[in-house]
Amino acid sequence: MLLFGHRFIASERFYHIEDIAAILHTPANALLYVVFDENHLDILNHLQHNALRFAVDVRSVRELIYAENFGAAYIMLSTSLAKEAQNIAETYLFDAKIIARIDDERDIETMAYEGIDGVAFPEAVIRVSA
Repeated sequence: MLLFGHRFIASERFYHIEDIAAILHTPANALLYVVFDENHLDILNHLQHNALRFAVDVRSVRELIYAENFGAAYIMLSTSLAKEAQNIAETYLFDAKIIARIDDERDIETMAYEGIDGVAFPEAVIRVSA
């Protein structure tokens, strides 16, 4: 199980961008993070066409499918959607890892029992502005 932003474990950070220009303000080879929204399709297309590594935060199964098709390395979502998303990812052999957003360490165990690929604490995400 992957852990992002845990206080005991050093891990890669996600750089939250809200436009293409913000990419210039991230480290080289940064793991980028975009919240799925129709207004962000230009960002997702840019990331895909430039073979950049990125995560997409989704709120529904439909957005989950879109994120996989855009080529996201990670798909981040709520714990309430995690089990359903993990089952879909396994059925369709997604390349992306399913990452549940959590705030409490006790949720690590819950997500582990449900077979979720990983979890991310809020500290794992760094907001970047253009």
